[in-house]
Amino acid sequence: MSGESVKVAVRVRPFNQRELDRQSKLVIKMDGQMTMIYNPEAPNDEPKKFSFDYSYWSHDGFIAKEEGITEPKPGSNYASQRIVFDNLGQGVLNNAFEGYNCSLFAYGQTGSGKSYSMVGYGANKGIVPITCDELFKTMGTNEDPNKRYEVMFSMLEIYNENVRDLLSKDNPKGGLNVRQNPKLGMFYVEGLKKVPVGSYAEIEKRMEQGTQQRTVASTNMNATSSRAHTVVTIIFDQIIKSENGETKKSSVMNLVDLAGSERADSTGATGDRLKEGANINKSLSALGNVISALADLSMGKKKIVVPYRDSVLTKLLQNALGGNSKTIMIAALSPADINYDETLSTLRYADRAKKIQNKAVINENPLDKLIRELKEENEKLKKAMEGGGIIQQEAGMSQEEFLRMRKQMEEEIRAQFVANQQLLADSEDTETWDQKLAKAQQETQELDSGGKSDAIRKQKEIHLINLNEDPMLSGVIVHFLKEGETTIGRKDAAPVPDICLSGLSIQKQHAIMRCKKGVVELEPTTGSGAKIKVNGVPVTGNKKLSHKDRLLFGSNHLYVFLNPKNQDSGDDLPPEITWEFAQKEIAQVKGFATTTGVGMTKDQQIAQEQVLEILPMVSEVNAVSEELNKQKSFEVVLISAAAQETTFGTLNNTSVMVKMKNLLNGNTWLWERGKFMNRRYLIQDLYQKFLDGEDVSKIPKENDPFWEPTEDVLIGSANVFLQSLSYSLDFDDKITITDYKGQEEGVVKVHVTPCQKDGTAFEEDAFVDDPHELLGKPYHFKVTVQNVEVYKARFSKGIQVKYRVYKDKKLTETPLIKNTLKPKVNHSKTFSFSKVKKEHLDFFESGCITFLVYGTQEDTTPDPKLMKYSTKELRLMEQGEGPGSATAANMARRNTHFALDHASDQSHLKTEVLLLQRKYERLAAKEKRMQDICKEWDSKPESEKQYEPFYRAVSAVAHSTGTRLKTRVHLLNQHEIRRSSIRKNSNIDDDLISLFVFGEDEDDLQTEADRNDGIVQYDRVKHHHHKDITLMRAHTFADTTTQFLQENAQAKNGHRNIRSAEGGRKDGSTACVLQ
Repeated sequence: MSGESVKVAVRVRPFNQRELDRQSKLVIKMDGQMTMIYNPEAPNDEPKKFSFDYSYWSHDGFIAKEEGITEPKPGSNYASQRIVFDNLGQGVLNNAFEGYNCSLFAYGQTGSGKSYSMVGYGANKGIVPITCDELFKTMGTNEDPNKRYEVMFSMLEIYNENVRDLLSKDNPKGGLNVRQNPKLGMFYVEGLKKVPVGSYAEIEKRMEQGTQQRTVASTNMNATSSRAHTVVTIIFDQIIKSENGETKKSSVMNLVDLAGSERADSTGATGDRLKEGANINKSLSALGNVISALADLSMGKKKIVVPYRDSVLTKLLQNALGGNSKTIMIAALSPADINYDETLSTLRYADRAKKIQNKAVINENPLDKLIRELKEENEKLKKAMEGGGIIQQEAGMSQEEFLRMRKQMEEEIRAQFVANQQLLADSEDTETWDQKLAKAQQETQELDSGGKSDAIRKQKEIHLINLNEDPMLSGVIVHFLKEGETTIGRKDAAPVPDICLSGLSIQKQHAIMRCKKGVVELEPTTGSGAKIKVNGVPVTGNKKLSHKDRLLFGSNHLYVFLNPKNQDSGDDLPPEITWEFAQKEIAQVKGFATTTGVGMTKDQQIAQEQVLEILPMVSEVNAVSEELNKQKSFEVVLISAAAQETTFGTLNNTSVMVKMKNLLNGNTWLWERGKFMNRRYLIQDLYQKFLDGEDVSKIPKENDPFWEPTEDVLIGSANVFLQSLSYSLDFDDKITITDYKGQEEGVVKVHVTPCQKDGTAFEEDAFVDDPHELLGKPYHFKVTVQNVEVYKARFSKGIQVKYRVYKDKKLTETPLIKNTLKPKVNHSKTFSFSKVKKEHLDFFESGCITFLVYGTQEDTTPDPKLMKYSTKELRLMEQGEGPGSATAANMARRNTHFALDHASDQSHLKTEVLLLQRKYERLAAKEKRMQDICKEWDSKPESEKQYEPFYRAVSAVAHSTGTRLKTRVHLLNQHEIRRSSIRKNSNIDDDLISLFVFGEDEDDLQTEADRNDGIVQYDRVKHHHHKDITLMRAHTFADTTTQFLQENAQAKNGHRNIRSAEGGRKDGSTACVLQ
């Protein structure tokens, strides 16, 4: 059929245990073909809606039968595996029998249920096995003697742009080549093993073989299975005899389980100088570009080039997307709120894919015609190679470019010639299909020789069983322990160990397991320095093992120890040990919190997910650093939201980062998670080249993923809260600089003060009682960084402070000051708001300025004493275990991985103290005024006491919030009075003071103040002036706070202090001389 759209289905899985523990919220709903997703951050918003060919609800509404098969409850819309197959798989099957090429691929983030839909789990078989089973069942019903079937099976994996044949133990370095057929334009994998199969059971065994190959490779080569694409191809031929000869109807069925679709912005390597060299998401990015281009073509856009050549995956899927194929895409969705962004991305991806138009045709040709065409094509290819007229040198093309292009074309033609010759040989082969099938079945039988017996042995014998992050790859590898000693190590050891492992940090003689009467002890081989962990704890000596213990050999080989003879585990363990459980355990031992619960925020949940994901990767990269002797160490660090600088109103989340440290000179770099994951893939690639025998020590440093140019390092940050500005108060204090762990790294002296537009200070007290008085008025304030003190000597090469105010796009930077740990910065900058709005008050009330203190790093010559140590020894010294190791105090500090949020609590508290003091002044004045009214009433003769005026006066004060007015007084220090008796001129200062006025005359006094530049004659307000209440003027904030605390302490001893505008202390109540 021409112009048929790609069919698209989406399927939502149940909550997993982790999501249930966290009481995750459901964000997906389905209604018929429609799928809706709700934003958990905006629950009242309308959901985003998408329509697909099928929307499968597999979240709940099911029951599990005794054999484990899940089926819908009565009245439920639950989509079981069988329902999904009937809609999708049966269509693939029907199309295959009609002679169409078919493709089915599953897309979605890691853990969303792709593999469950494709392959299944346990008794719940997925689309691939059911399709294969039904294929052979349908073939078995054939009664036409003139029709016969031939089925070939292949299985490959694409990882980091390399193709590996999963049915072959011998894969060439760099993987199999992907070639293009010059005639058809289609791509194929050169040398891929295609196995004849005669039953579903044989396919099942071959899939188990492929899965085991994936498991071994992912462990030995440190390949992350969630980043690999798996392609199962079934070539289904129907040979039909007729009077005119034989006709072959051929169908190629591609069943593709794509890698996890984590979005580029969550794992992207933005800013990494080597990001172009990594192939982490290259295939999926290319697939997205192909789908977008095809969708544009289907919408009528012209001059669109479909970039099939951009990746291995898109080359191999060229037929499936926009070509000769009937294609189905199933997108797997996570139901949990924590995965909202990823799930929405998957839905949008699927929505684009449904617009693609394919042009499928029946592949039916007479066999003799196919053979004739192959021979003719081979003759042309042969002449092209012999004649050398493959390409002509064009103008502007260098000789080197011409030769390189010619060589490439020759290789392509030669490969196609060989492939055609193989097809001709197969078609003219005297060996019948039945003979080929019998040979393949013999090989399959040999593969299965240990399968059934292993299942019986597991029930009786002590054994190790593997764990893998991909549940499909867990439990695939089994090692049985014999009575006596079982040795573990590399296969190049002499003698060869009983259990051979390979990969990172595996020693030739790694460990010995001693089994005696059902009791097993594990011990690292003496002197090997072997890395072994049991239940997350490093093992250095003899360790007795218990049932269900988790064993980690080297960096990647994770096993569960199972002892059927003694099943007492002694711990409160889950029924089934998973990869995630074992990784959480390792993380806990390293000091990371892994508990799940209701109290965790979404930010904390995401951070925990990322920590558990990245920890094994960091261990792996450290192991590569040791093996290649790169003198670098890596550790996971958490940067809390409070320790990150951002514009006001932007919410920060906890950042999971990786710190790389140069063990020779102490220089450090902080890598974002995405950058680290990018580098990790490059490091894997480098390590693979090392294993392949290349000399990786001579690569240019610019291409070395372990090398990074020196950059300024963030020493720490200091937060200054701005609540004082909303009351027009200064802030002046030394603020502690804390690093991401919450450790003190130094102090910075900062002064933040309201000012005039030109930056000059106000001449008088600008204190406001209510921040809302500032609304609509211009506001200016000055930020001054006076000096910095940093404690660590390594930062003396240069220190600089950067900060951002409100929503400034650029950071304000102070000059870089070198060769001192105590730079005098003396930097000032005035900031202005032309008209204060509510958001500015919010900024003052809840915002802060984060001062980032940076230190300059240089590539200094390392200490010669350190050069003699290996990377492994240097890391042990860092951890306090090697020669010249760190002190226990440093160790305690190093093991603190969590940033603390209390970095600037002191400055916040000081603001609160000053504001409370201002409130205290007002309430004290109010109380005094009420006491004065009562005393006046009490001193009057009985005949003059009028209750109503008295009650009115008291009520007016009681219900008044007070009006702050200014008046002028002379304040004389007693010491100055004594000096004035000696000197003729008395040192008298005019000073403005603020008084709180309460009562019936507030409005009249305010009117008078407005007429006289805000000042009231003292005679008019002297009855509101209480000399025993401290007179304050807003000067430096920190000093005011200290003064307030000191005066409160002295007040308890009967002393009161009054201060002038300059802050000088005036002793005693006689210090006020009134004007």
